[in-house]
Amino acid sequence: MTPATGRWPRWLAAAALLSVAAVLLTAGWASRRDRPVGDRTVGEVTRVGVPAGDSIPDYLRAARAELAALPAAGSPPGTYALVSFADYVAPGGLADLLAGAAVAEVVVRVPLPGRQTEIVRLPAERLPGDVAAGMAGLAERKDREAADQRTRAAGAADPELRRVYETGAQVAAGEAAAYRATCACAYAAVVRGTPDALRVLAGRPAARAVDPAPELRRLDRTVVTPPLPEQRDVARPPLDTGLTPGVGETSEAAPTATAPGGGPGSPGRVPSPPATSTDATGGGREALPR
Repeated sequence: MTPATGRWPRWLAAAALLSVAAVLLTAGWASRRDRPVGDRTVGEVTRVGVPAGDSIPDYLRAARAELAALPAAGSPPGTYALVSFADYVAPGGLADLLAGAAVAEVVVRVPLPGRQTEIVRLPAERLPGDVAAGMAGLAERKDREAADQRTRAAGAADPELRRVYETGAQVAAGEAAAYRATCACAYAAVVRGTPDALRVLAGRPAARAVDPAPELRRLDRTVVTPPLPEQRDVARPPLDTGLTPGVGETSEAAPTATAPGGGPGSPGRVPSPPATSTDATGGGREALPR
């Protein structure tokens, strides 16, 4: 202030106003820059495979046609595709079957005769090690599940309910034993490769179908429904000859599994989702009453 008037000089007041305006403008710009951008893929689900009730021969023909129509030149990372196997494959046979493509995950289930068993997607960047490790984890989970069902059976007063729990325990124990032995349980895989590499893969006898999915962007928002090797006409859950739990759940949630390797930016690799149960055509086992 000046001693004479007690007022701010005009030039000083103007400078103060400009400083305040600059601070506010900077804060507003920073807040806009720091605001997170919304994920445009939230809520979007990509489905690849044959829906339940559809013709498997028609699906195989459509997959062949789509694969043939892919342009010869693809992007460097390649195109995602769902590979269905002609038969169940043990971990040791996967590397040769899928050679030439980057593997993201492998779909497994234990083909117990006359039983619906849980379908699981295992992250699998390195073969056969990641699949063998995933099976070891599944064996431990199935052991715990079998023990849980036995405990429930012992405490069930209703004979029918007791039989349901006993059946659940038997199926879980069978799954545990198969996974512990690194069974021939893989029947599909999600891979990424150039169109030429995918066509080479499709020409192998053990590959039943290679279904390209160039629209696929996020595996964690993808549902895969490969046909079961034993099914030839219509995609459906396998016939269950005994009491089983219902589709999609077990008494214990699937563990979160991560595969070793690089992140989304690594050359020749693709991001892997956690191991999850899937609503694939084979059908999982239903949740037991609690």
